[in-house]
Amino acid sequence: MTMSSSLNAGIAGLTANSNRLASISDNIANSSTFGYKTVRTDFHSMVISASGGNYSAGGVRSTSQRLIDQKGPLVSTSNATDLAVRGRGMLPVASSAEVAADNGAPTMLLSTTGSFRTDFEGYLTTESGLVLLGWPADPDGTIPTYPRDTSDGLEPVQINVNQFSGEPTTQMSLGVNLPATETEAGASGDVQELSIEYFDNLGTSESLNITFEPTVPATGVSNEWTMVIRDSASANAIVGEYGVTFDTSRALGGTLASVSTTSGGTYDPLTGTLIVTVDGGPIEIDIGMIGQSDGMTQLSDTFAPVSIIKDGTPVGNMTSVEVDANGMVHAFFDTGITRVIYQVPLVDLPNPNGMVALDQQTYQPSTESGTYFLWDAGDGPTGDIVAFAREESSTDVASELTNMIQTQRSYSSNAKVIQTVDEMLQETANIKR
Repeated sequence: MTMSSSLNAGIAGLTANSNRLASISDNIANSSTFGYKTVRTDFHSMVISASGGNYSAGGVRSTSQRLIDQKGPLVSTSNATDLAVRGRGMLPVASSAEVAADNGAPTMLLSTTGSFRTDFEGYLTTESGLVLLGWPADPDGTIPTYPRDTSDGLEPVQINVNQFSGEPTTQMSLGVNLPATETEAGASGDVQELSIEYFDNLGTSESLNITFEPTVPATGVSNEWTMVIRDSASANAIVGEYGVTFDTSRALGGTLASVSTTSGGTYDPLTGTLIVTVDGGPIEIDIGMIGQSDGMTQLSDTFAPVSIIKDGTPVGNMTSVEVDANGMVHAFFDTGITRVIYQVPLVDLPNPNGMVALDQQTYQPSTESGTYFLWDAGDGPTGDIVAFAREESSTDVASELTNMIQTQRSYSSNAKVIQTVDEMLQETANIKR
């Protein structure tokens, strides 16, 4: 019994060291594989209770575990959609075959890095067939509220490189100087005209045509103007008319003293703004606050549009996309605007090493890994997302080669045990001679 247990222990040692050599071989083979996680093989003794003074060798067994929570070093690349996670958390991805089949929501898989590029349908996909998942943004670039404990809200990130986009004008600021000499008695009373371009909801160029008509008194100076705003999109209909009076005091000379409303939105003295409604909707116009010189002024004898500031852009073509540290996917257009089109969350689990390892450095949550939660990158326990970067293999080749030497010596020793037991059994068989 003792002799055979020694033989069985030697065989168990050979099997355990073979398993360890297999994991070492896999680690070394994938030492240049981006995102690869090292496999560690541990040995565990098996003890069989001794009886009657005889000891029975229990042998050894091996268990292997992939160290998914172990991070490899990050290296920079030249592709804006090469992504890596710096810190805790994983990127949600899906199989491109599932996305192409379009049989409902694809199964969420997890990865720590990927080199994503647009395929023929615009999906951000790796060469191995993994599609990046994210939450789609609303047309205004805001991210709606999605459930965080399920992947139901995630969609494949699709980039339409032929996409057009524009932003309507909703705000503008008028920094205009009106000639003070035009409100004096005997002045010509010439009407000053100003045309300001704006963009409607369809990205079409329209204009606000503004006229400033001075009030010429019989004697003295009035310091009063009538400002009329017309909208080209509404057949030059009047959308606002205001009476503007300027201060003549030593301290505040030339600044706004009062603004009266004839038609259009009421002037707000606290903000210095008024709102006119054009064909496409309201536009807030900042003409300056009472007593301030940052808006409309009346000085000297020159009409001068000093500063005209407005938002909105014409329709432009998408030129590129980038992912920031918080997982926001930004689309850049040739008109200079940037718009958020997706948000890529980071998925965190209590026990990452309990996930099921699949091909292509992807992992699937399981009961052993615990329930997952989708975090904003950089929030909670998660790290951030690094663009222009990949995560290298976590394999330490020097350690693996050292482990290989140890495994070889251990395997040889177990083989020697089997050889010794064989010789002892042969001696026992020779007793009969």
